[in-house]
Amino acid sequence: MQLKTILNRAEKQKGFVYASIRWSEDNQAIWISIKPHARSRPVCSGCGKKRSGYDTRGERRFEFVPLWGFPVFFLYAMRRVACPACGVVIEKVPWADGKHRSTYSYRIFLAAWAKRLSWKETALIFGTSWDTVYRAIDWVVRWGLIHREIGPVEAIGVDEIAYRRGHKYLTLVYQIDADCRRLLYVARDRTEESLRGFFNAVPETSIQSLKFICTDMWRQYMNVIAEKAADAVHILDRYHVMKKFGDALNKVRVEEARQLKADGYEEVLKGSRWCLLKRPGNLTDKQTVKLDDLLQYNLKSIKAYLMREDFQRFWCYQSPGWAGRFLDQWCTRAMRSKIEPMKDMARTLRRHRTLLLNWFRARGEISNGSVEGMNTKAKLALRKAYGFKSYKTIEIALYHQLGKLPEPNQTHRFC
Repeated sequence: MQLKTILNRAEKQKGFVYASIRWSEDNQAIWISIKPHARSRPVCSGCGKKRSGYDTRGERRFEFVPLWGFPVFFLYAMRRVACPACGVVIEKVPWADGKHRSTYSYRIFLAAWAKRLSWKETALIFGTSWDTVYRAIDWVVRWGLIHREIGPVEAIGVDEIAYRRGHKYLTLVYQIDADCRRLLYVARDRTEESLRGFFNAVPETSIQSLKFICTDMWRQYMNVIAEKAADAVHILDRYHVMKKFGDALNKVRVEEARQLKADGYEEVLKGSRWCLLKRPGNLTDKQTVKLDDLLQYNLKSIKAYLMREDFQRFWCYQSPGWAGRFLDQWCTRAMRSKIEPMKDMARTLRRHRTLLLNWFRARGEISNGSVEGMNTKAKLALRKAYGFKSYKTIEIALYHQLGKLPEPNQTHRFC
């Protein structure tokens, strides 16, 4: 079977024919010449209607999907169209648009591989540039966002990630339904306006279908949710609640270690950070031995550690009523502990008591670690796209990896 026959089956260009195929020894590439069909009229790139030809420009080169590791290029002399509505404009061709030097198929090909490899690695393997890979992904993502249907959404998770030094944050909104997890929205910063943009951009029917919203304790997010989605059950994410506990415990440990050193006592807390912050089941053998030694001392850090581990029982309750009773008792003990960071933690839990108990109303409806799992994938997506410099590139990388966007129809798939 000849290459021309394969191209006509896989990439048939309506109104055009593959005229000749030749091998370029100098460029080590395959050149495929395309000619307009003898009886075809050019299509105006402005209005999309068939018009009379005006003249023919010089031959242009369009990069196609590589074959056997060799670059493949379409060669075509573009015609200009005399359009009554648009004036004299360049014609529209079915394999590329605008001033792009790559075909639709090649862009989809690069974007598909860039989901599996880093953008730099994709460029190296296929002998192109990082910018070409970026433009391919940009085109695929923009096409996907235009053709995306959000539909009913039962649960969303809202969180922020740092994407650059200097407290540069992104607000991310994920759909975390049991049968669909994807990125719905990206915005700069973590302000009220950042999240309000999501509710303004998403169809009203999708907002009305919301049953659960999972966030951390960031006040700006909570204000917008109370304003825009008051009927949904607002849940505080378990991961972020326990992260607050870890921050409080570490603060106690640091202050106490400094005080022990200043008073001339043995530095028993030296090297104890991870054996106190990690869950007992995740400790290494060495950390387990260190923790067993520390438990023999009457230290504030150990008391704070035991208080945190005791609070883990909160998540095991089945009834919101009994869970609320346990929460109240724990907060009372914490306020009497004379350990200031744990007292601050108790005050925080009391302020958010209702939202904490909402966690039990959503039990079984949404996964505990779904938001943090999506965040991990988001950070991986940013690492795979290293080389970017702008916010736009970051946004494109996240939608590309996590958006589950529709892709243009192709007669064949590449990977």
